Amino acid sequence: MPTTTILIADDEDTILNMLTVAMTASNYNVILAHDGVEALEKIKEKKPDLVLLDLQMPRMDGFEVCRKVKSDVFLRHIPVIMLTAQNQVQTKVTGLEAGADDYVTKPFDLDELMARIRTILRRTRLGLEANPLTRLPGNVTIEKEILRRIEEKAPFAVLYVDLNSFKAYNDTYGFVAGDEVIKETAKIILSASKGESDFVGHIGGDDFVVVTVPDSWEALCQAIIARFDAKSPSFYKEADRACGYIETKDRKGQVTRFPLLSISIGVVTNLYREIKSLGEVSTIGAEMKHFAKEKKDKGSSYAIDRRKD
Repeated sequence: MPTTTILIADDEDTILNMLTVAMTASNYNVILAHDGVEALEKIKEKKPDLVLLDLQMPRMDGFEVCRKVKSDVFLRHIPVIMLTAQNQVQTKVTGLEAGADDYVTKPFDLDELMARIRTILRRTRLGLEANPLTRLPGNVTIEKEILRRIEEKAPFAVLYVDLNSFKAYNDTYGFVAGDEVIKETAKIILSASKGESDFVGHIGGDDFVVVTVPDSWEALCQAIIARFDAKSPSFYKEADRACGYIETKDRKGQVTRFPLLSISIGVVTNLYREIKSLGEVSTIGAEMKHFAKEKKDKGSSYAIDRRKD
């Protein structure tokens, strides 16, 4: 029985047929999509182990599909290989910036493509179970834990935790200092999460997840924020601490003032309404974290979803 599923998205039947034969012969389970919208729908529904994504497709191009996959906390671990007839450097750069894990130009050598697939799958499997930086459980374990809580139908809460102004900090102080911030953040979250039902996972980068029970969510949010805010100034040089901000270029290339690192937490719970899937948890969590981040200029904050429908 095939145990690894690969989704192939391409609007050329010739390519789909050739790759299907090759993947099936290698004992992979194959899912096909003929355009970007269909590809994204099937990725969300089936959660393949790897995606082969053509760049030029109807309804939604490969760049946009890749961006949407990599922006979803429950999909971003899925490796994406871009397939394209375009060989320009800028096209490759755009694909990699969208989050692609590899880039293959048509016409491609089938043996080389299969070798790349095996390498990426092996690397992904090794990295999923534990984050190499914090050694906290990674995406696979996080998903299993949330699914277990959903299936048990007992009250639960999921905290989505990430840092504000982290990219600006990395740009100013460098990735080594940024990694230290991530490790310290993991320690802070772990030290605050002492309940018997608390589970802490590291999605990647500055994104963390805490699964807990509703009785303790608010106290937990407040504890994480208090401990992080007390630690945050120590990440900076004395001059930057005194100013209360750093100056660096934003995503548009404009020099901007960024406040000291703070933390945002979005909270999802089934206390007020039934939650049936990981997709619901992910969507609501993104909304709540967005609400919390709207207050980032005022420092750390949290937002809890209390809606009943």
